[in-house]
Amino acid sequence: MTNSTAPVRFLPAAERPATAWRNGGGVTREVAGEPADSGPDGFRWRVSLAEVASAGPFSAFPGVDRVITVVEGPGMALTVDGTEHLVDAPFRPFAFSGDAATDCRLLGGPLVDFNVMTRRGRATADLVLAERPGPVTVPDGATVLLVCLSGTAALDGTPLARYDAALLTAPATHALRPEGVTAVLTFRTTPRG
Repeated sequence: MTNSTAPVRFLPAAERPATAWRNGGGVTREVAGEPADSGPDGFRWRVSLAEVASAGPFSAFPGVDRVITVVEGPGMALTVDGTEHLVDAPFRPFAFSGDAATDCRLLGGPLVDFNVMTRRGRATADLVLAERPGPVTVPDGATVLLVCLSGTAALDGTPLARYDAALLTAPATHALRPEGVTAVLTFRTTPRG
């Protein structure tokens, strides 16, 4: 099942530096992005884990589509352009526009959320939360990012601890064995025209 020559880059959680939010309400750890090290303004896609310690406004990301998933803690209420949405169940993705004025109210204490951002017209993301063993196929022209969100996982026999990730950049089929929940993200990018 596995193409052992396919590029796989493992991204251990322990090697991710924390970046403080501008509003002081938490820290973000970037898992991966395209292009790498592009910062908050130059990415086509970006994936991170955020530790939210207090309520407050989200930073605006004009032209960006966002998906946020609570992975640890009691959840939050997000007010997006004046409408409140409860994001209080673990592993239930919530999509919203980075253009929207967004404010967060914690529902009982700090939390960790999983963030996926894609720049509109430049990239798309397909998110699947895998809980059972199965194949992961990297389509031609796509990039797949795996992030172990709970428990542990194994990719082609290589173990992933909680919040560890693997970046798959060549067409191939791999064996994923989650013992918990693992995010499987398939990104497709559009060259700048």
